[in-house]
Amino acid sequence: MVSAARDDGPVPTPRERAREQTLADITRLGREQLVRVGAADLSVRSLARDLGVVSSAVYRYVRSRDDLLTLLVVDAYDELGEAAEKAATRPRSGDHRGRFRAVSRAVRAWAVAEPARYALLFGSPVPGYVAPAEQTTGPGTRVPLLYGRLCVEAYEAGALAAPALVAPLPRALRSDLDRVAAELGSALPTTLVARMMLAWSSVFGAVGFEVFGQYGPDLAAPRQLFDHHVEAIMDQLGLVEE
Repeated sequence: MVSAARDDGPVPTPRERAREQTLADITRLGREQLVRVGAADLSVRSLARDLGVVSSAVYRYVRSRDDLLTLLVVDAYDELGEAAEKAATRPRSGDHRGRFRAVSRAVRAWAVAEPARYALLFGSPVPGYVAPAEQTTGPGTRVPLLYGRLCVEAYEAGALAAPALVAPLPRALRSDLDRVAAELGSALPTTLVARMMLAWSSVFGAVGFEVFGQYGPDLAAPRQLFDHHVEAIMDQLGLVEE
């Protein structure tokens, strides 16, 4: 059966719409189960009961617990990436610190609102599960690549200076950093690539400390502490105010 065409693309067939709705329901119920029991105890059979169908009906979409985990990992990475990318468009063009700040705040806001899904992505590995790179690498690198593009734009605008070399870089590390620069389509200095990676990993470290309760129960102003950390990270990166 050929679906009718319209200006914005073909109209989904009833079967396609039903499949999309079922996948959306599986994802929604998988998120709920993740909150209730944690990633290690996800169960396709339990999800089928929640969905009100026999297990074999769900197995057409997710064949195993690992497939369900991958579905939820990709879903979480994509939602986090969308939130960060949307935030990056809010500050005016040329406000490089403002864009870095907005992206970092969006990452934190998503993580605080979705602690179970953040833990799935950045917490302890799930025993026995290996994320398939062909499905998860693209979604999983959306935010790091966004930080990379922000740094490239700032460097090309003269708002980001390459730091002085603290110590000689081993050849293997230099090769790794040059590969990252190539992925960004930029000739960023190697020392700046290393500083850039330190910056975005520091943001995620600060987020993780808050989400996983590492500051303890008495921290009264976690958002303000995070904002302070982000300003210090930008200073260390060498990102100048416009």
